[in-house]
Amino acid sequence: MSPLSKLSAELPVLIAGPTASGKSGLALKLAERQGGVIVNADALQVYACWRVLTARPSAADEALVPHRLYGHVGRDQDYSVGHWLREVAQVLASDARPIIVGGTGLYFTALTAGLAAIPAIPAMVRAEGDARRRAGDVAGMLAGLDPATRAAIDPQNPARVQRAWEVLRATGRGLADWQATTGPALLPLAGAQALVLAPDPA
Repeated sequence: MSPLSKLSAELPVLIAGPTASGKSGLALKLAERQGGVIVNADALQVYACWRVLTARPSAADEALVPHRLYGHVGRDQDYSVGHWLREVAQVLASDARPIIVGGTGLYFTALTAGLAAIPAIPAMVRAEGDARRRAGDVAGMLAGLDPATRAAIDPQNPARVQRAWEVLRATGRGLADWQATTGPALLPLAGAQALVLAPDPA
């Protein structure tokens, strides 16, 4: 019996996995058999200029069944997980059964566990954070964090340290405090069918 036959045609489907694991092919096959709209959950495939580089579905595949949130963002346009969630909410509010597929874990986590409503970081704060990171001052940014965030963050991940520093600098609240007030999930995991694929062995 095909694994696809075990999936309900009523519940949303989440398909996660790395590049070359067959996610897009499985999503297409499922949509053709059971109906639904394929929704991108890859942070790079949202960009219009990166079809080949990101292994985005071909134009022919996109024409076979409805696809959403692929290649709809300009190269220089800001786009975050918050933008993605707001657009996915519109899909979930429609009658189409979503088949959400991608390799960006943060997108799936935000979708199924909720996302803190952190305001956008002002460009001046982002530029200051970039400058400090380029200057090798990650330790200084780490030292400036609130105790709760500093205790929870990976000090070996400069991008996350910078993000936490920017949030505190821009909002006056630590990232840990924002995360403690995360709102409800848009699509709780219990209300979906989740599949995690692995690449075929060479």
